[in-house]
Amino acid sequence: MAFNFEDLDVYNKAIDLVSSIYSSTKSFPKDEMFGLTSQLRRAAVSIPSNISEGSARSKKDFCRFIDMARGSVFECVTLLQIALKQRYIEEKQCTDLRNVLTNVSKMLSGLRRSVNR
Repeated sequence: MAFNFEDLDVYNKAIDLVSSIYSSTKSFPKDEMFGLTSQLRRAAVSIPSNISEGSARSKKDFCRFIDMARGSVFECVTLLQIALKQRYIEEKQCTDLRNVLTNVSKMLSGLRRSVNR
């Protein structure tokens, strides 16, 4: 049995992003395990989680969950910038992840417009 949110491109893109974030944070210093590593991973996981949870709600609530997912996208951007400044990730890796986050953000905006129709 498939759930309706599993057919959403943005959901699947967000799931892929989570995998990329987990891979990228594996090399973070061990003393960041409960700091930046954990926070970045939780923010990334929050994106598809809010999409799936919101899809089971009313249109109004779904829009609110989409907004929370976008907030988590923005949080990831900030956390990646911090990781870059701390030299935990390379510039290219940061740019690649930011590009995915930009795409996910745009897709979430499109989903929100679609839900509002």
